[in-house]
Amino acid sequence: MAFSSIEEERRDAMIANCYWPLLKLAAAHGPLGMEISGYTLEEISARDPAWIEAARAAIARGEIELIGSGYSQMIGPLVPARVTRENLRLGLEVYQRLLGMRPRLALVNEQAYAGGLVGLYADAGFDALIMDFDNPASQHPEWHGETAFLPQYAVGPDGRRIALLWSNTAAFQQLQRLAHGDTGLDVYRDFVRGKARAQSARALCLYASDAEIFDFRPGRFKTEEKLSGGEWDRLAAAFAAVREDGAAFVAPSRVLDILDRPGAGQALVLESAACPVPVKKQRKYNLARWAVTGRDNLAVNAACERIYRGMAADESKADWKELCYLWASDFRTHLTGKRWTGFAERLKAADARWGIAAAGKPAPLSTPAVADRHIDIKTATLSARLDRRRGLALSSLHFSGHARPVLGGLPHGFFGDIALQADWYTGDCVWEAPGEHKTTDLDWADTRIAENAAGDVLVEGHIQTPRGTIEKRMRFCGGSPRVEFDLLFNWSSWDKGVLRLGHFTLLPDAFDFKRLWLSTNNGGAAERFALAGQTIDHGAPVSFLVSSSFGLGMTEGWAEISDGRAALRVEVDRCCAPLLGLLTHRPARRADGTESLFCQLQLSALELDDTRKPADFMPGSRRFRFCVSAA
Repeated sequence: MAFSSIEEERRDAMIANCYWPLLKLAAAHGPLGMEISGYTLEEISARDPAWIEAARAAIARGEIELIGSGYSQMIGPLVPARVTRENLRLGLEVYQRLLGMRPRLALVNEQAYAGGLVGLYADAGFDALIMDFDNPASQHPEWHGETAFLPQYAVGPDGRRIALLWSNTAAFQQLQRLAHGDTGLDVYRDFVRGKARAQSARALCLYASDAEIFDFRPGRFKTEEKLSGGEWDRLAAAFAAVREDGAAFVAPSRVLDILDRPGAGQALVLESAACPVPVKKQRKYNLARWAVTGRDNLAVNAACERIYRGMAADESKADWKELCYLWASDFRTHLTGKRWTGFAERLKAADARWGIAAAGKPAPLSTPAVADRHIDIKTATLSARLDRRRGLALSSLHFSGHARPVLGGLPHGFFGDIALQADWYTGDCVWEAPGEHKTTDLDWADTRIAENAAGDVLVEGHIQTPRGTIEKRMRFCGGSPRVEFDLLFNWSSWDKGVLRLGHFTLLPDAFDFKRLWLSTNNGGAAERFALAGQTIDHGAPVSFLVSSSFGLGMTEGWAEISDGRAALRVEVDRCCAPLLGLLTHRPARRADGTESLFCQLQLSALELDDTRKPADFMPGSRRFRFCVSAA
């Protein structure tokens, strides 16, 4: 119901054209599973209460099995665990109130899955999850062929597990093509027949996507099929044909009955270091879509984080339903201009009411300007060298307790691989936009330095760029092995482009790269990913339109990289900007032929995809705060 590209005044037509035909289809060809959010149920109840009664009766007759998702369709791997808990709780309360029951199964929202979510769904009382097979399977060639057609178990990072049913990207897209008249019934029947196997129990989810695209057009794309009518009738004909070919329709939960079959009931880890958060459909759908693209998703998510922190600090005044509504994925993709205006006003009001205050801006330094190119920093807990000619990039950073410097720069010629023949920095900023020269902060910085009573060394630099000034403030802490970054981009234009920060580059001599791992939170319990021997490139573009492939939610504000001896912790101030983590990791050889490693963690503030429409939630300069420390 909250479909991003559909204006609210079209919702009555959506109920008539999509939701009533769904009940009719279930009556004729059920049982069918129906996933619906608590928010959508409340909207339908307010607009057409007869539909609620009809759906309740269809569930009682066994024509429909209710599939849960939560109060709103939020992206679990991008929000703190507490918020997902509240979203599931509120959704279950609405299901009970309006439909008189609680579902056993849950569809993972937008099929954006992280292992840390397993415990949250189990704690909410769900027996099983429904998740896309194709994307996790692309990272797990060891899964045998029958895995896709049998129920399994999804295992979380803490060892907890939950039963797992598969949705299928190819299957639902085949059905969409049939309904829209793009392919014929014979083609569809051949596709489904190709998934069957004689004398073998197999389950195939024929469809797990939007109902609002049949005999209705959301208006997202110029390439949408023309509305010709009769699409629900084509679905009915397809289901009848599948039955004629010998398939039986069962309620989704009935698939759990074959968990004991050979090949079923495997304990599977769906995520991987290369793909920490699998998402539905083709690779243009990835975590950046809801994190750092859209109209101004980074600022919108920062406001939600501030509201969350305020509600968590004073539970007596919390309105978790409002926060779940504001954190819904639908406000982060193809939102119409009219709905964006209303959403932004509502979010600003909520931020003013519940949000905690952002961190205060540091006072400018009044010390004399530094003339030297290289600046050596030393405190009780660390030593570092900065390159003023390169925008105060860190040439090296050595924390006390570590045997040698762990972060810094790698010069051109360090690696033998031509793909790595560049200068690699730590602490820099890079902006790239289609058809434009790259903009970076790798230029002379007008720099001042001071030391405070706590033994911290403060460094302030101003770097001129073609887009405007970047103010970079760094605190080298005296009381703990920690370097804090506070960046202010005084840019007037934030159009379509990619902005990546930090570029924390590991110095390979400091680590045993055969034992290296990364840990973070992607919406739930902390997850650990072994990195040894793997080629990982989260920030690799999918196409000219989509600038990144995967990402790390860092939903509790941190990520750690360690080999068990030396450990680094990168933290972000999510109330200022909940940056998306992008890891690059690959075995490499040095110029002399010896084994080495290239490993870098970037923090993304902006990416490109089909949802990106420049619009300022909070106009003006952009601020980003993050730090790196010894863990």
